[in-house]
Amino acid sequence: MRNQVENEQPPHTESPAQLEQYYRDMVFIRHFEEKCNVAYRQGKIGGYMHTYIGMEALAVGWLYSIRKGEDYVITAYRDHAHALLLGTDPVAAMAELMGRKGGTAGGKGGSMHLFDPEKGFYGGWGIVGGHIPLGAGLAFASKYRGQDRVTLNFLGDGAANQGVLFETLNMASLWELPCIFIIENNEFAMGTRLEYHAADTHLWKRGEPFGIKSERIDGMDALDMRENAQRIVDWVRENQKPYLVEVMCYRFSGHGAADNDRQLYRTKEEELENMKRDPIKRLEAVLIERNILNAERLEAIDAELIEQVEKIYEAADAQPFPDVSEVYDNIYTDMTPDKGH
Repeated sequence: MRNQVENEQPPHTESPAQLEQYYRDMVFIRHFEEKCNVAYRQGKIGGYMHTYIGMEALAVGWLYSIRKGEDYVITAYRDHAHALLLGTDPVAAMAELMGRKGGTAGGKGGSMHLFDPEKGFYGGWGIVGGHIPLGAGLAFASKYRGQDRVTLNFLGDGAANQGVLFETLNMASLWELPCIFIIENNEFAMGTRLEYHAADTHLWKRGEPFGIKSERIDGMDALDMRENAQRIVDWVRENQKPYLVEVMCYRFSGHGAADNDRQLYRTKEEELENMKRDPIKRLEAVLIERNILNAERLEAIDAELIEQVEKIYEAADAQPFPDVSEVYDNIYTDMTPDKGH
């Protein structure tokens, strides 16, 4: 068992084109999420909404390490980045957040329930920890069918204390399921600091009692995240066994879009200090240092992606709401024999 954050990091081998793509994806996610926050405050998005601002490197690292469309991905309610990186139509994703008919779930799921199984994305789930056994179920299905698939099962640090995690880890170890449990430790379970909700703040140790390989890694550096994610995904694919990873990160925004009082549980000074670790700024420094992009080009990419997100928002906002007659559609499935199921 290793605590990778404290160990020497692996070498980086990405090409200039790959590095630029990582950067574009991270900046796109950042502006998409910022636009979501604006739309929420304008009343265009209802219910609950949780953004990925500050955590972009984590999603990029993991989702570039799998076989998109073949491997399975499931997460909790902070789910926009995962869907976008897996190839979900961004207009459909934004439309879903806005409750529009053209959304990924017909406008009925909202922010916490994005869903795109054709892309290997099985949600988006609103109940804390409720999706964890479902992720193990996906891994069980792939193993039962003899498929060469890996499941990424994302959860938050608060969900790491849910009893269902321990039950699922026991089954995953017992049945040797190719499932990676990824704890996105952004240091706060809603508004509760890690040390106030976890008796042992080393959440990576959760897998040890079950004989599951476990470690902690840095999620604020895109290149380190990418290297470590690939190493772990390759190990799970080869050995067809579970793995638990605690990824240390920090969300720059509130727990949810309605969280306007985050200074009640963290100081402004703490936020500013952690923003020095901004994964986008850190990748920008690498791109400049390696003469891949200059400051002028970085500014142009930023402006391009802001415009792209604005067009996505406008296209989503132009879509109609579901008709009231559709309220009970897509809730039940008719499994009777005469339907051919």
